[in-house]
Amino acid sequence: MALKQRLKGCAAAAVLVSAATMASAQQSDWSYEATIYLYMPETETSIETASGTLEGTLSFSDALENLDFAFMGTMAATNGQWSVLADYNYTNLTFGNSALGPAGSELETSVKTQFLTALLGYRVRNDPSVKIDLAGGFRWYSTDTEFTLTPGGAPPQTSSADASWFDPVVGVRARYFFTDAWSGTGYIDYGGFRSGSETWSVLLTADYAINDRWLLRGGYRYISFDHDIDGSNYSFDQSGPLFGATYRF
Repeated sequence: MALKQRLKGCAAAAVLVSAATMASAQQSDWSYEATIYLYMPETETSIETASGTLEGTLSFSDALENLDFAFMGTMAATNGQWSVLADYNYTNLTFGNSALGPAGSELETSVKTQFLTALLGYRVRNDPSVKIDLAGGFRWYSTDTEFTLTPGGAPPQTSSADASWFDPVVGVRARYFFTDAWSGTGYIDYGGFRSGSETWSVLLTADYAINDRWLLRGGYRYISFDHDIDGSNYSFDQSGPLFGATYRF
């Protein structure tokens, strides 16, 4: 009886050790990376009103001069051929432009915008020199934008876009390895697939691996949104250079 109990105890211990080993192996199959970017884009946004379209633009040169930046960060997890990616962007800018209309007309635009893209990817090519993933998911967009038009010496007129929505998104990402240290990443997506809502983006980076943990990135991003808000067409576009650092764990 004692021997039988000991055998049962050994078998149970073996099962527990095996389960723990399998769990540990499964956990170790996942790899993660987090990236923070310094993004300095040109920003264009517009909305249709009863009296016409209001368009606010912050040029790249003005963004440099005024030190207006947007935050951008990503998180990614990979397990075999599967990957999960989350990309977040936040913009808080105020800028002025001359406007069409009477002489001296000015348009001040206050932009508070954030969006999150969440994707599930599947690797369709996994060569030593190139890796390609197809992805699908959604993009959430939220904006609180205010356009204040001052037509000459007349009282200011204010129009706003305050809304949030989700769009389905599909995309493809490719990474090319030139040397052990240098690689390049290209990503493009498209979303909306319905009347009155459309979004798409392009990201290109050159990447330099300092070591197994740290990666430096530099490149260019363009992202666009068009959406009907209460029957009025609203658009938002950002494009410009970015610089980032990635930590892999």
